[in-house]
Amino acid sequence: MKRTYWMLLLLLACGSTLAQTNQSEGKVIGAGLQAERGEATLDAQRERRALQILLKSVEKQVVSAADAMPADKYGYAPTDGEFKGVRTFGQEVKHLAATNYILAAAALGEAPPTDAGDEVGPEAARTKAEILDYVNGSFAHLGKAIDAIGDKNITVKSSPISPLRGGVATRSALAVEALIHAFDHYGQMVEYLRMNGVVPPASRP
Repeated sequence: MKRTYWMLLLLLACGSTLAQTNQSEGKVIGAGLQAERGEATLDAQRERRALQILLKSVEKQVVSAADAMPADKYGYAPTDGEFKGVRTFGQEVKHLAATNYILAAAALGEAPPTDAGDEVGPEAARTKAEILDYVNGSFAHLGKAIDAIGDKNITVKSSPISPLRGGVATRSALAVEALIHAFDHYGQMVEYLRMNGVVPPASRP
């Protein structure tokens, strides 16, 4: 997990100035919100563009890791040491995706999808192919939420799974929360892959 991504996400979430970073798509400068001193205003276009770039990076790593695990290992969960009761690989991916859907729905002012459950994901998604479809759809929905940054015609809701409550929840903050959460579980996916002799695609030459 690259420290650069964590730094960018955390700075944006806290409302600090987003560090300048060079990407293949071009130079992105995120404008931070320093409301307490009234020195800057949120530049929705820059925030949206920065998050779109980060979303694509996180999505690529998560989806490639999910695809790299053999289908017959989606039910794998480690049992040695302090792993009792942990999620299987498939459950990890579904949980990550369900959270994407829930936070994206809040950012778009929608009710959370009923099949997301308590961040568990739909019972109907059981095979590798079904879970991959579900996680791909979750990133697409999160992308819609990020695309809506700056749209004042769409209401933003807080979510019971988020620490951002009341008037604190913003589209940018909910998107950042989803990306941080996804990378947290990506780290667990990497561990499961390596335990099964699979090198994560992002770590391959």
